[in-house]
Amino acid sequence: MEQLGLIADIGGTNARFALTPIRNIEAGGDLVLAESDLIAPTALNGAEYGTILEAIEAYLAGPAKDYPRPEHSVMAIACPTDQDQITMTNHTWAFKVSELKATLGFNTLKFINDYNALANAIPQLDENSLIKVGRGEAVKGKPIAVTGPGTGLGLAALAFSDVGPVTLETEGGHAHFAPTNHVEIDILSFLLTKYERVSNERLISGMGLENIYQALAAKAGNESQLTAPEISKAALDKSDALCEQALAHFCAICGSYAGDVALTIGAKGGVYITGGIIPRFIEYFKLSDFRARFEAKARLSGFVEDIPTFVVVAEQPGLLGSAAVLNHMLNHA
Repeated sequence: MEQLGLIADIGGTNARFALTPIRNIEAGGDLVLAESDLIAPTALNGAEYGTILEAIEAYLAGPAKDYPRPEHSVMAIACPTDQDQITMTNHTWAFKVSELKATLGFNTLKFINDYNALANAIPQLDENSLIKVGRGEAVKGKPIAVTGPGTGLGLAALAFSDVGPVTLETEGGHAHFAPTNHVEIDILSFLLTKYERVSNERLISGMGLENIYQALAAKAGNESQLTAPEISKAALDKSDALCEQALAHFCAICGSYAGDVALTIGAKGGVYITGGIIPRFIEYFKLSDFRARFEAKARLSGFVEDIPTFVVVAEQPGLLGSAAVLNHMLNHA
């Protein structure tokens, strides 16, 4: 039996675990993994476990009990991972990586940011896991960018070298929002009454859709408060004109931001949109102003118009990316 490693994708609600095969990567060759290669993928409710150690041991003693105990692990987690001490932002778990590694008896234990995992998943995804929006073709070996609205707005990039992919973890979702027309200037003006600083995340996320709607409502003299799911539902069934405007602006602003990402990173390998929001209205998104605004870069439009944009619809990209990181790490140790 081939060697197996433990991988995880840990968020504020669910802690997803699986086992991954450890494969030899030939010199100059590419890693080939698929979601179907992952063994015993399982989602545990994090609230049911007092510590991350309890959750890991529950997985190893349960869904993974019929397999040899792994010695190596990479875990993606939705919080900063640059220190030995990890304290989750949206969960009660807090721990030291060094102590956890020793207690588990692992030879290798590495925690990575959730968008690091998403970036590393992209080269392993097949065409069924991606929905292309607009024109352009990815250039093999050129950098890729991964971003997208969810609870927040993450951003990572992947560059390629002779010793495998190099991940760039960023906080680019918190860069300043740049309005491109008078309506967006009005939205920015409204948000400046709520926030000291208005970042892209304030508009391109679940709360972002709500912020856009509130700004448009205030302009119209309407004080109604709706949640993001309520706004998108009313927009899609065309029952509320203000909700329709909010969703349209949301998609357009997302396009401008994604185009800025492509310019900043030189993402000739493509820009990949992740997160749980956009797949809920993918057909609307494909027909929105997203791609037109992605390409609307005046003198630099020629740079971005051939860069493809994709929406990621894979089931377990976080686990797949963690598996890729673990394989590359062990092959180049």
